[in-house]
Amino acid sequence: MLEQTLLRETTPPTVHHDNVSKTDMLDILDTETPINEAHPLPFPFNQRSFCRYEPIEKRIDNIRVLVVNNLLRYEDDLSEAGAKEFGKKANSELTRERWISSLVLENINNNILRLVKNPDYKNVHLSDVTEAVKEYEPQAIVMSGTLRDFDFYKQEYLDNFKAFIHETKFPVLGICGAHQLIGQSFGAKIITLDNLEASTKRNNRVCEYQYRFIKITDMTDPVFAGVNDEDDAIWQDYTKEAEILRVWQNHGLQLDRIPEGFKLIATSYLCKNQMMVKRSDGQLIYTVQYHLEKSFEDWSKNRTRWEHPNESRDGRIIFENFLRLALEHNQLAV
Repeated sequence: MLEQTLLRETTPPTVHHDNVSKTDMLDILDTETPINEAHPLPFPFNQRSFCRYEPIEKRIDNIRVLVVNNLLRYEDDLSEAGAKEFGKKANSELTRERWISSLVLENINNNILRLVKNPDYKNVHLSDVTEAVKEYEPQAIVMSGTLRDFDFYKQEYLDNFKAFIHETKFPVLGICGAHQLIGQSFGAKIITLDNLEASTKRNNRVCEYQYRFIKITDMTDPVFAGVNDEDDAIWQDYTKEAEILRVWQNHGLQLDRIPEGFKLIATSYLCKNQMMVKRSDGQLIYTVQYHLEKSFEDWSKNRTRWEHPNESRDGRIIFENFLRLALEHNQLAV
């Protein structure tokens, strides 16, 4: 027993070298650590009250952003199919939609607040986007995800948005459901991930959920600037190896094709169209199937489990790059 105790006290801990930095390795092998004290292990196993992270510098001085809420709110937003599907549960279902939309808008707003020195943003609903753009004259438009299929929406909303998105010259970023809405407005079809009509499979859909890897197909697009930056990529070794993004997914629908005028710039195994861009007819429209707005979704009240902001680094970089590209687009349009 004594020999076993001495062995435990003098034998360095087992370390998986592939996952440990040189600094952490020196800490682990610190010979000054008393034998009766635990050797520190690499984060997060060392029980520190802090962690290393990338300092997030605000590099955009000013920008005016219109944030569009694409979720349903009231019974007036519903189509006949939506009202029939909800039935007596309409009030509770719409209450849930409003609660989720508050979280969604908070995430998008936080990206703007934490990336821009002097942010100016306004939140509006999808039904008011045309008038809001005329009044606010944004330099960028960011559109949120959704919860329901678009046949739940009043057709007037969809028709008005289609007319708007075909004509607008303001830069647009569409997220998840907005990615699908924009694609549908340009002729693509929204289907399930196992290639079924959305209306035939409302429940128990195949889904992409949690953090997933996607493959960049056009690394030359300026929206990816910095994702391979070795000086900035403290935890992101995978981005140096294979032009891969690690992003948060939460969807059960996809576009069946790339609409005319758009270009695919990121893909994955289960959902081929992960990211696309339109750079013609004086337009700049980026759409992403994943949720890049979760970049700053850290822990706060009423929440119990969120990743550290570093875990969403790739989404943050792309969000910031879009804002910078939007400013450049506006300057060129003048």
